[in-house]
Amino acid sequence: MKKIIVSAIMLFGFAFTAQSQEISKHALGLRLGDNNGFGGEVSYQLGLNQKNRLEFDLGWRNSSDVDAIKGVALYQWVWNIDGGFNWYAGVGGGLAAWDHDYYNNNYRYNDSGTYVFAAGDIGIEYRFKEVPITLSLDARPEIGSGYYDDDNFGFDVGLGVKFRF
Repeated sequence: MKKIIVSAIMLFGFAFTAQSQEISKHALGLRLGDNNGFGGEVSYQLGLNQKNRLEFDLGWRNSSDVDAIKGVALYQWVWNIDGGFNWYAGVGGGLAAWDHDYYNNNYRYNDSGTYVFAAGDIGIEYRFKEVPITLSLDARPEIGSGYYDDDNFGFDVGLGVKFRF
């Protein structure tokens, strides 16, 4: 009797911890974001297993006086909410280069540089079942050194669409 009760408890526990979730082996798409200027990123995800993946983004930012190009690599953990809805969190870092044109006393200045940064990532996504498309919304706080305005913290919010294959 004791074995039956223990087995039933284990089966009941497995039923609640097992979640139907799929991480595609590959996904490629676009991520539009806003962090000191509007920009887009080409985004690639590589599924490692059913709960983890890598994401690589390469993009640009453009504002009235600053242009930047940025590469980011993130390791993400993925959890299923319900059906096609997942939420995810991750950590990583990147490298960026910027060009800053500005005026002071009618004189034009041009400054440029590169910086490295650490990044976090948290978001939600919906995986369509009928078509191999995933929509996502995420927030990516970044902290680094060498940015053009000496503010070493950035907060990037992005909307993404990816094609799974």
